[in-house]
Amino acid sequence: MDWAALFLSFKLSFWTTVLLYLISFPIAYWLSFGKKSHWQMIVDTLVSLPLVLPPTVLGFYLLILLGNSGPLGNIYTKVFGKSLVFSFEGLLVASIIYSLPFMVQNLVGSFSLVDSKLIEASLCCGENKLATFLKVILPLSVQGILRGTVLSFAHTLGEFGIVLMVGGDLPGKTRTLSIALYDQVEGLDYESANKTALVLLFFSFLVLFIVYSTADSRWTNKTKSFI
Repeated sequence: MDWAALFLSFKLSFWTTVLLYLISFPIAYWLSFGKKSHWQMIVDTLVSLPLVLPPTVLGFYLLILLGNSGPLGNIYTKVFGKSLVFSFEGLLVASIIYSLPFMVQNLVGSFSLVDSKLIEASLCCGENKLATFLKVILPLSVQGILRGTVLSFAHTLGEFGIVLMVGGDLPGKTRTLSIALYDQVEGLDYESANKTALVLLFFSFLVLFIVYSTADSRWTNKTKSFI
């Protein structure tokens, strides 16, 4: 087992999920409750693009964007004096973009299910939009938030193509668990590869179990009763 790769994978998944919260909630709120316009369709399409793009294609464009000559990579290099690609920070940016649809789509789906009468009642009672969001929309969207969290975390944990394109294979720096598995198979170390694969398999099962549990009507009823 490559423990450094395991730690790096969980670290990358954790920070990706945390930063996705900050980015996804405003986007999902605007897509769900904002004034309808063509911009919403354009943004929704851009957010969902990683779902259909081959990871290598997305990784190639991210490599151009984050490279030393790219617009974002050039600014980062001038400010911090180091390259964004082949670094943990570069992996983080790539992972956020790649996992963005898993968080945003689950949030939008949950927000859209909130009864508009409850939102109107909250506003009529004098609550502002932020208070209405925190007291009404957020508690009623727990399932979508949970699904978005576990799917984003798991998706980041199992990334391979984009991680390899943007981060390369640097031990202790950018080598994640999926790349370690590839290296172990390539080196004919099947015993270690089996252990690594079992970790990813177990975590994938756990994620699907949580997602399906949140969709189960019995669990849903319990959650509503609790709320």
